[in-house]
Amino acid sequence: MAVDRQDGGLNTGQQAAFDLRQVDQDRTLAAMHRLEGALGSAAPGREAAWKRAVLGALDELESAAAEEASNAERPDSLLSDLARTQPRLRNRVRGLRVQYRQVRDAVGSVRDELAGHADPEVGYAEVRQRLSLVTSALRHQRARESDLIYEAYYEAFQTDLVAEQDADAGGHGPGETRG
Repeated sequence: MAVDRQDGGLNTGQQAAFDLRQVDQDRTLAAMHRLEGALGSAAPGREAAWKRAVLGALDELESAAAEEASNAERPDSLLSDLARTQPRLRNRVRGLRVQYRQVRDAVGSVRDELAGHADPEVGYAEVRQRLSLVTSALRHQRARESDLIYEAYYEAFQTDLVAEQDADAGGHGPGETRG
């Protein structure tokens, strides 16, 4: 990451990109929770209502994931900054972007398939299983991105993000007690 502040912290553009990433992730996580709630609701005997709820949640998740992926592709995103300033991480950034597209495509595929069924009995157990795999892949992708950003930040600033966040929040590290 390019450092252009004297105190070694994030510059204004990097902080804005970090904040946007957090907003994106919060929106996607909320959409994932809505989908999980819809998937976990009773389906037998109310398949049509269940299907409508799942489709609505899938639309929300697809939209959130698309916006998150679009923002990650922007030239001023954290991933773009990493790819530009830390060449050794470019392949990992590229891999994350590919995974964004794969997850978004998987969500769209299941949504299209579910929406295309005229029969209200769409095999809710199968849909639950497939979407469980999709949400798991999305969680894995998010963790990989967090790891990459943390690694790059630590390397660039020689600062532990977790310790810095704990200090900012007034938290205490492992083994420390409140006085």
